[in-house]
Amino acid sequence: MRILLVEDDPALSFGIARALQREGWLVDTLSDGAAATVEGLIDQYDLAVLDLGLPRRDGMEVLRTWRSRGAKLPVLILTARDELSDRVQGLDNGADDYVVKPFDLPELVARLRALQRRAAGRADERIVLGDLELDTRHRELRWRGERVHLSPREQALTELLMARAGRVVPKDHIVSTLSSWETDFSENSVEVYIHRLRKRFADLGVTIKTVRGFGYLMELAEPPAK
Repeated sequence: MRILLVEDDPALSFGIARALQREGWLVDTLSDGAAATVEGLIDQYDLAVLDLGLPRRDGMEVLRTWRSRGAKLPVLILTARDELSDRVQGLDNGADDYVVKPFDLPELVARLRALQRRAAGRADERIVLGDLELDTRHRELRWRGERVHLSPREQALTELLMARAGRVVPKDHIVSTLSSWETDFSENSVEVYIHRLRKRFADLGVTIKTVRGFGYLMELAEPPAK
């Protein structure tokens, strides 16, 4: 999951980013509302954590602009404003959740996982495809109960494909999702990792098909002809 974190307190932003990165998520950070308004509209994020008390542009204005321009990414508001009216206003303006400072990082992470599941239409933290089962919380892939060891990038790409099993995942979406400002993931990299995963999954009952001009599709492999 790629997250946009908008928080103007450097120490808090650093702490949150580290906690989210430990979950295996990619995090881009911004500290002012004007830049966040633009970034949330031009780049592809799975989720945003948005402070309200931001310089240059208030977080509530950022949120209203995102929603009015059609941005559908889930947004968790992070703020010191604890009045009921503030929470109601944030939710009415399109926020998906609301966390009041001070807060515990484990709760924030748990809420983000819940938003991720909700956005993906899942009730729990497992993704199942045939005999493959991916635990998105503990980042473990198992086949018939046995651990399948993947590198972090292979794991992230597998989760992206399994979460959309049966549907084509565009190549540019893969590049955007698995890239951040600090790390680059090119189209050539996608092809390399797809090749690796095909070899790993060759005997596990799933296949990754190339849909030329569009992207990749993960689905159950057809049973061998009798």
